[in-house]
Amino acid sequence: MPVVTKNLIIINILLFFGGIVAAKYGINLDQYLGLHFFLADDFNLAQLFTYMFMHGGFTHIFFNMFALFMFGRILEQVWGPRRFLFYYIVCGVGAGLIQELVQYIHYSMELSAYDSVNIGGMIMPMAQYLNLMITVGASGAIYAILLAFGMLFPNQSLFIFPLPMPIKAKYFVIGYAALELFLGISNNASDNVAHFAHLGGMLFGFILIMYWRKKGNNNNGTYSY
Repeated sequence: MPVVTKNLIIINILLFFGGIVAAKYGINLDQYLGLHFFLADDFNLAQLFTYMFMHGGFTHIFFNMFALFMFGRILEQVWGPRRFLFYYIVCGVGAGLIQELVQYIHYSMELSAYDSVNIGGMIMPMAQYLNLMITVGASGAIYAILLAFGMLFPNQSLFIFPLPMPIKAKYFVIGYAALELFLGISNNASDNVAHFAHLGGMLFGFILIMYWRKKGNNNNGTYSY
């Protein structure tokens, strides 16, 4: 397995189990390493990097790391470790920025006029409520990896459960993006999944790949794929 892909998986797994151990001692690592809403008291810039190494449960980390193993190692072999790591981190940070923007829109439209929020019959001060808006997970970077695979290998056939037949990578990526957009709009965050962060990772990935391709064309193919 390529070195960056391997180490990213190791770091994610170590922090996942570290969070379980810390919880036994009354420490919630998500409070420190998860991405808080930027207007919350507990927000700091480092969380834009650390949040992508935290996960909300076994299923969450399993599928993210499985996708990283399946597709990330191929991209790293094509791009090399430095470019792949740069792509992964930038897209993860980009996903976090989009999530912050979506949360700010939600705050401006529905919350900013109030000093408190009614949660299950309990009145919570707004400052305390904002600290509960935490995002964790590598999904934004993972979705960017899926996008990159679809752009670099558009006609590669993929066998995706439970589809009865293989599907080309480009259609898989387009379908996934459309699904995330639909869920992001229709669910209004009721499923506790940061759908727009996923799309944000794909957006930043698309911009990076198009920039590299343009730069490669301007340099007579120096940056080839």
